[in-house]
Formats: sequence, structure tokens, C-alpha cells
Amino acid sequence: MTAPSVNSRQSDQVPDAIAELGARFGAALSTAEAVRRNHATVEGFHPYLPADAVLMARSTEDVVEAVQICARHGFPVVPYGAGSSIEGQVLASKGGLSLDLSEMNQVLEINAGDLDCRVQAGVTRKQLNAAIRDQGLFFPVDPGADATIGGMVATNASGTTTMRYGGMRANVLGLTVVMADGRVIRTGGRARKSSAGYDLTNLFIGSEGTLGVVTEIQVQVHGIPEETIAAVCAFETLEGAVNTVIEAVQYGLPLARMELLDELSMAAFNAYGQSDYAVAPTLFLEFQGQGVAIDEQAQIVAELCAGNGGGEFRWARAQEERDALWDARHKAYFAALALAPGKVALVTDVCVPVSRLAQAILETRQDIDASGVTGPILGHVADGNFHCILLVDRDDPNEVAAAKGLSNRMVSRGLDMGGTCTGEHGIGLGKQQHLLRQHGEAVDVMVDIKRALDPAGLMNPGKIFASDT
Repeated sequence: MTAPSVNSRQSDQVPDAIAELGARFGAALSTAEAVRRNHATVEGFHPYLPADAVLMARSTEDVVEAVQICARHGFPVVPYGAGSSIEGQVLASKGGLSLDLSEMNQVLEINAGDLDCRVQAGVTRKQLNAAIRDQGLFFPVDPGADATIGGMVATNASGTTTMRYGGMRANVLGLTVVMADGRVIRTGGRARKSSAGYDLTNLFIGSEGTLGVVTEIQVQVHGIPEETIAAVCAFETLEGAVNTVIEAVQYGLPLARMELLDELSMAAFNAYGQSDYAVAPTLFLEFQGQGVAIDEQAQIVAELCAGNGGGEFRWARAQEERDALWDARHKAYFAALALAPGKVALVTDVCVPVSRLAQAILETRQDIDASGVTGPILGHVADGNFHCILLVDRDDPNEVAAAKGLSNRMVSRGLDMGGTCTGEHGIGLGKQQHLLRQHGEAVDVMVDIKRALDPAGLMNPGKIFASDT
């Protein structure tokens, strides 16, 4: 079954839609090539697919009016946040309107006593943390990029802190959503549990803008830990590093973060950041807690590391040192790009049961090495999620084919192990065929939901599901 679709590039209604949007929004609407290009330039291996126009929305009311105008003209709507999505979710594959929510960046409520906040969709995770830090609070979901909270909802983002705090589904209490016909609905609430009706909040989390436009989010926040310590440990072998992760998870150790970078990633890391870490498979760790407890955690993990060929811990205790360490880790993508100047990255991820992690990573590493493609491996491995950054010359069809083959085999390997085709990047344009293999006939049910909520197929068409045009 295919999702409802449109093709606005052949529609005579495009000028009429843009004219009406322009009359309503004035200078907030742009059809300039530079603006359209900026909104069609994303990280990842996807074609240039610009919208016909870009609108800078500033309120839920703006979004309502824009969606209603687009609905009247059969004009697609593509929600846009920070543009950091990997699988092309913000590209306008059917043309239409790129609806930029980045100027909807107000923190609307901070309820410190209940550990929750309400924010507009364009608020970024760093902006939110800056706003609540003086109240001893923080928002934990950290996908690396300074993504908008709305964009993180759209892809069910997770990242480095998932092992302790969970991803977006674990940290969102409610949403304000503009539906395809312009209705505004509010899902969830501030209560920590509810048995009232269908769970619409979780339906929209991970829907990639295909069911409606999220404009406000009620998020759960947490108290800043009393003490935080970060550490780096290099290993003799990749297998030893991964086995340490598996043992730490199976022992139930309450680490905050446990990140893996393979040998190639560390070489890139050093060259890009002028660092002096060992060029070896390496774990980046973070411990949170209080005095004796945090020291006990660190000691247990140190013993696990030593038993698997790990070396001495390199500690980062001061806030500035820890921030520098994790900032460098978040730049691993750009460090990888610097390994092969002029090439682009095909970035892919899978998530497998932790007990299968070593096999999945080792077989993927062997596959990449045999292919001749340059491809570092890194990941938030404590939850079984790892990534490959495959560097490709777009103009070399053999190299492109080799990278796509590696990506497909990595996903197939993960699915065979009982995993998922994507742990956090989403489906977008890039993994639609893998979604079908993973969920089978359940995809038909997803399409039925899409048709029910967006019968004209105007909400981010062409994403998640195969299109019939």
C-alpha cells in the first residue's frame, strides 16, 4: 500500500498558493533561490530538493493559517526546524512550502516544582538548557546537533544520554499539533500518566511531520546531578571495547553515557581537533551521582575495561573539561568528513539487542574494510545503537554503489539480529524499503492512519512511505 501523494511541481495552483501566502505573510514568505537552497541543503546523502517557497512562522496561529491556505490549493507542507535530520525529512520531494519553525523559539513555561517545561517547536536543546540551568534543571536528550525540540519530536531523537534518560518518547508529556485541515489539537498534558483514550502524543512522536505540524511541546526535565565525571578509555581491540559495553549494561550499572568510537574515528578525531588520544577503539564514559556512589561506579567500569583489554582512564572532572570532551565527540561527523575532503557522507544507523552488538559491529567493520570505502563506526552503544559514516565521491558510480550496498547489508544484518533499521535517524527518504521489511503488513496500518489524518497527502509527502508518483 502507498501513501496518498501529490506532485505540486506540475500543479497550476502553485502560483496561486504562493500569491495567497505572500498576501497574508508578506516578507516572512520567500521564493528567493538562496533561501530555498538553504532549506534544501542537509547533512547526509540525499539530492537537492527545494521547496517552491519558504515561510518563517512565528506562532501556532501562523502555522494554522499557512496550513489552511496550502490545503485550499493542494500545496504540500514540509515542516523545518534546524535542518539537521539525516534521512532527508526536511527536503521538499514534492515541492510546496518549507514551513520554518525556527523563529518559534520561546520557552513558554518553566514548572520547576513539577520538573516540566512548555516550549515552542523552534527552541533548541541548548537554548532550553540555558533557560533552566539556574533552577538546577536540565533537559537530557542529546542527539549531538543543537536540534530544535520540534525536530527532535519529529524523528523521536535520542543520543548520548539515552541509556539513563531515554529518548524523546520518554521525555515528552504533551504536544500542540496543527492538523492537515488546520485544526489545532493538544495531546497529553502535565500529568505523568493517563489512561484517557488513545496515546496521540506517541503517535506524533517519530511521525516526521507526515501527520501534522508540532508547534508546542510539554517536556519533562530533570535535576542536575550533584556530581558528574567523564572518562575516556582506549582498548586493544574493537571487540574488547564492545564487550565492556555489553557487560556494563548487563550488570545494570547506572552510567549516564557510554559512547564508542572505532580506531578510524579516533584517528579522524585527533586530526580534526588536534587532540592526542590513542588511535585505538575507545569508549567515552560519563558517571553521575554522589561522592562514594559515583566513585564505586567508576571503579567497577574500570575493572570491566581492564578485563577486556582497556588501558588507563583519562578523566575529565571540571565542567569545562567535560564540555570540551563532549563537544569534540559531537564533532565526530565533521572529523570523519575531513578524512576524505570533497567527498560526501552516507550516514546510516541501526539498533540491535545489546547481546548482539559485538557481532553486529565487528561484521560491519569487516564489511567496510573489505569494500575499500572509508567508513568510521561510532555510536551510543549502551542501547545497541551504532552509526556508520560512509564517505563517497558522488560522481563515482562504483563508489556510490559500494556505499549503498554496505548500508543495506548493515541494515539487513541488524534486522536479522532482531533489531531495527534505524535507532534514531528515522525513515525519511532513505529507509522506506527497510521499513517494509521490518514491519510488514503493519506498514499498511500506518498508511491507513496517514490517510485518515491527511487524506490529501499534503503533510511532508514522500517521507516514511513509498509514494505512488
